[in-house]
Amino acid sequence: MSDDPQKPGAVAAGDDETRAQGAEQAQEAAARAEAGAEARRAAAEARATEIREEVAITAERRAEEEVAKAQEAEEAAEEAVAKLEQKRREAEERRRAAADASERAREHAGAVADEAADEQRTATVSAASVTSPGIGIDTDPQAAATAAGGAHAQPEPKAPRTPGEAEGPDKPEVQVAAAFAGAFLVARILKALAG
Repeated sequence: MSDDPQKPGAVAAGDDETRAQGAEQAQEAAARAEAGAEARRAAAEARATEIREEVAITAERRAEEEVAKAQEAEEAAEEAVAKLEQKRREAEERRRAAADASERAREHAGAVADEAADEQRTATVSAASVTSPGIGIDTDPQAAATAAGGAHAQPEPKAPRTPGEAEGPDKPEVQVAAAFAGAFLVARILKALAG
């Protein structure tokens, strides 16, 4: 082959070389483009993996915070129950002290009434016999019987009164407080599980 462009064989050989070089360049460009696209896909996949990891870390942190809040609520409820139990014990002590004081007052009143009754029985003059004008035809039979027998008042015997006993968890205040605390705990736990 000759390099002379006037010859028909020379033109065909140059075109083939140009075409071969163009095809090689196109293949190299396509390979570079494919390598760039592959690198971009790998970078995108790595970023997506990083995002999924960050989401998982955030979810774990949120769950830990909810557990901590639930534990705090449980501790607060336990403290509330302890305070209510202390109030119940104090109220029971006050009730017992009041019952003891009222029992002592009843005993003292009974003793005073007994002394007064003894003094009245030993008295010889009654108010009915001193102030009554006498027994006559017009006198009421009951008044006549009272005047004749020596009127004096007799106190009614007093039976000791005991207040209704309500001890321990049978008291309604304690039951209401326990129900409230239990409902509060259940609500906080369900909220933590649902969140």
